[in-house]
Amino acid sequence: MSVSAPEKKEETIIREYTDYPFKEVETNESVSYMFMKRSIDILGSLVGLLVLVPFYLIVGLLIKLEDPKGPVLFKQQRVGKDGKLFNMYKFRSMVSNAEELKETLRKQNEVSGPVFKIKYDPRVTKVGRFIRKTSIDELPQLFNVLKGDMSLVGPRPPLPDEVEQYTSYERQRISVTPGLTCYWQVYGRSNVEFEEWVELDLQYIRQRNILIDIKLICKTVLVLFGSKDAY
Repeated sequence: MSVSAPEKKEETIIREYTDYPFKEVETNESVSYMFMKRSIDILGSLVGLLVLVPFYLIVGLLIKLEDPKGPVLFKQQRVGKDGKLFNMYKFRSMVSNAEELKETLRKQNEVSGPVFKIKYDPRVTKVGRFIRKTSIDELPQLFNVLKGDMSLVGPRPPLPDEVEQYTSYERQRISVTPGLTCYWQVYGRSNVEFEEWVELDLQYIRQRNILIDIKLICKTVLVLFGSKDAY
């Protein structure tokens, strides 16, 4: 099942840290859509968590064998709908002191905008590089989906320090519940510039419906076989 490419972007984005006029994004908040979306989230996350229990144990063991000092799961504060903070879970893919090393690597950032990413990040472990490449590191976020902090489909949840740098236009991407996957995941991921990333998220917010959500979930399954754009 394929996902049609997002429509051509409607506004030209200028990265400034001041407000400027723009047309606010309208989003689908209908009772029927929100009920169906949450039902799919609960069912999908429950099934995923139950089916993947043996897999979680294997991944956890591999992480501990390579770097026994740190925990298996990495907990990080993220920004949810309307700026609400929550703890997002991932399999730990970096060395145990990764956050301490982040500032020393700041100048090597390879992504535009407030996002921090390095393709060959020296903090990433061997196991971590594999689970990132296959997006396995994101699977514990099914707990977040079950709790309601996240949805299966929605814009990826940003870090608080990233949101502090957002313009008013960019802040619209946190006007809905964040998700495991969205257009960004299936159209380039880390190779997408931040401005285009924002446009893809706002495009989803404008268009979202159950059919689009189901198509994106199916499309994202292919990422588990390895995306050349994931790092």
